[in-house]
Formats: sequence, C-alpha cells, structure tokens
Amino acid sequence: MLKQKQSKKGSLTALLCIAGLLLLVILLENLNLLLPSTPAILLPTSQLFTVLKKAAVYSLVAVSMNLLNGFTGLFSLGQAGFMLLGAYTYGILMVPLAAKDQVYYLFGGSAVKFSLPDLFGGIFGSGGFGGAVSLVLSVLVALILAGCVAALFAWLIGLPVLRLKSDYLAIATLGFAEILRAIFQWQALGKVTNGANILKGYPTFADFNITNASGKVLFRLSAVMPILLAGGCIFIIVLLINSSYGRAFKAIRDDEIAAEAMGVNLEKHKSLSFVISSFFAGVSGALFAMFATTVQAKVFTSAMTYEILLIVVIGGIGSVSGSCIASFLYIACSEWWLRFLDNEAYIGAFKVPLLRNGFRMVVFSVIIMIVVLFFRKGIMGERELPDLFRKRPKKAKKNVVEEGKADA
Repeated sequence: MLKQKQSKKGSLTALLCIAGLLLLVILLENLNLLLPSTPAILLPTSQLFTVLKKAAVYSLVAVSMNLLNGFTGLFSLGQAGFMLLGAYTYGILMVPLAAKDQVYYLFGGSAVKFSLPDLFGGIFGSGGFGGAVSLVLSVLVALILAGCVAALFAWLIGLPVLRLKSDYLAIATLGFAEILRAIFQWQALGKVTNGANILKGYPTFADFNITNASGKVLFRLSAVMPILLAGGCIFIIVLLINSSYGRAFKAIRDDEIAAEAMGVNLEKHKSLSFVISSFFAGVSGALFAMFATTVQAKVFTSAMTYEILLIVVIGGIGSVSGSCIASFLYIACSEWWLRFLDNEAYIGAFKVPLLRNGFRMVVFSVIIMIVVLFFRKGIMGERELPDLFRKRPKKAKKNVVEEGKADA
C-alpha cells in the first residue's frame, strides 16, 4: 500500500514537472513578443528552439527503439527505414493539391490526386477557427496514417525476420532500411515519391503559430507542438509497458524459455512489440518531416539509426526517461554546445591549434566514449523519472550493544 502511494506521488510529481516544462517553453518562445529587448538565445530562430524541436522528435524514436531493444530484447536496426516510411507518408498526403504540380514538376505532376489539408479545409474552411481545426485534424490523421504504413511494413517483414535472433535480426532490419532508401529514390516512382528530389510545401510546426490577417505572429506554438505530440506518444508507450503486454515483453527479454513456460505466446508478443515500435518510429518520421520542412530519402541513412541506438545506450537500455534525457543532451551537444570548436580562434597572433571544421565531432566522440565506459548502464540505468522523486525507506538504526545484551 505504501509503495503504491509513493508510486502515485512520484508519477504526479513527474507529470507536474513535464507540465511546468511545457509552460516554460511556451513562455520562452513568446518572450520576444512581450519584451522588445529579448536576448538572442531566446529569439524564435535561435539554436535553443531548434534543439528542443529535434530532440523531441529523437526522444520518440529513441523510446520506440527502447521498447523493442530494451524491453523486449529484440536487437533491431531498422528505425531509420520506418522513419522514412512515416516521413514520406506524411509528405505525400499533406502537400496541398495547388502545390503538387510545382513540387512534382520534374515528373509532370503527382499521381496522388488527394490531400488531407484540402479534404478537411473543404469541410471546416481554410481560414480562422475552421482553418485551425482543419490543420490540427489533417496533421493528426497524417501522423496516424504514417504510423500505420510503417506498422504494416513491419508486420510484413516481421513474418520472416523475427525468426532470427541477435545480430542476424539486426543485419536483416538494417538491410531492409537500406533497401527502402534505395526504392524511394527510384525515379520510376517519381510521381509518388518525387524520386531523389525533395518533398516540400506541406504544413510544418511553424503553421501552428497563431497569426492575424496580415500574417503577423501573435502567439507562437511551433516549439511546444513537437514536445506535446512526441510526449503524447511516449505516454502511450509508457502505458503499454506498464500493462500486461509490457510485462510479457520483459519476460521474453529476461528468458524466452521461462516466458513460454508461463504461457506467453512468443511469436505473437514479438510481432506485437515490433509492429508497435515501428508504428511510433513512423510517427516520429512524420514529426521529423515537419521539423526539417522537407523530405528526402538520402537523409534516412544507417548513421541515423546508429545515432538513435547511441541515445538509447547513453540514456539506459530499459529506461524511457533515460532515452528522453539522452536525446536532449545528445542533440544539444552535437548541434549547439560544442559548435564553437568548429571555428578557428586566435589569441593575439597565435592560432589556437586543433580548432577547425569537424573538431566538434572528435570531442563529442571522446565524451560519448567516456560516458559509455564509466556509466555502463547509462544515465538512468533501468530507473524512470518518478523513481527520483520517491522517498527511499530509511534504514533502521542498529544498536550493536543492545543487540548483544539481548542475545546474552
């Protein structure tokens, strides 16, 4: 009973912290609208908000990989491929009909004569409150469809590859991701995917900013939306992990033979974990498309999968909170905090050695090696954020003298 109360209290504290973080992001993003002399770091175009957006997207895909690798024990390296499917699904369905001829001009237009913004715009209108409703609904439907397409492909390839284990499964899923990347750049599919060219012109996070009739921004929501959408998906994953299905996943991870003896259907639960993980990877791919404002297959390389795997390892395999924290730290270090190391510097006439383009990644790699060497279980291990707010039971004080007397 006491443990349940402590668990609820810790979870409530964590939720309050997350709500406070969202409010803080909204306040900081709109600070320059309230104060004319805002520091450069708090301007909407600053690196701070870029890091927050990208880290939110990477948090979701890292948690989706952790669901498969950390909680189910299946070593998969196909996340970039599922992100690609989600990104292209979002881009193809969200490019307005009026912009398709311009986007697909090399192929004489698009073969997809359909657009979700036009569909919902025809129902609710394209301006004012109706326009806001059509934007939100079209984005939510596109995100769900992006996840469903990724999940469908995962189910199809899962039929043969989930019979493999360990490194063989990783190689098979990595190969699948590379094949997908090549197919989506195939010029023969240009009327659908735009070939090796970029997809653009679809709604992005910037479209969630509230503007007046002249286009002036009145209230910004572009930084909080990726955090809110990714956070909602992560919350669903947490509910799944804490359900009976999540306990079955952990049983498979710990010991497949024992799990099967307890009545866990290995094939069913492995497939379910693989499909659900791929669904949220597809959603994160759609969110990445909104962040990048363009979609191009060559971006979704195996290096992206390795980045995500590294985030999972740094945060802690089997920790959702660790994946989220590591995502923000990884993106902030690689794209912001260490950026100065790429610039040449002089002290008087003396040129500081080593500081040049690319040195940032050298230092970043050394930092990662140190973290992996000295924090074998990652930043959080298998702990979650609410665990940090729970009170540890006080150890009973032992009086050696009194115990000795009692024994006597």
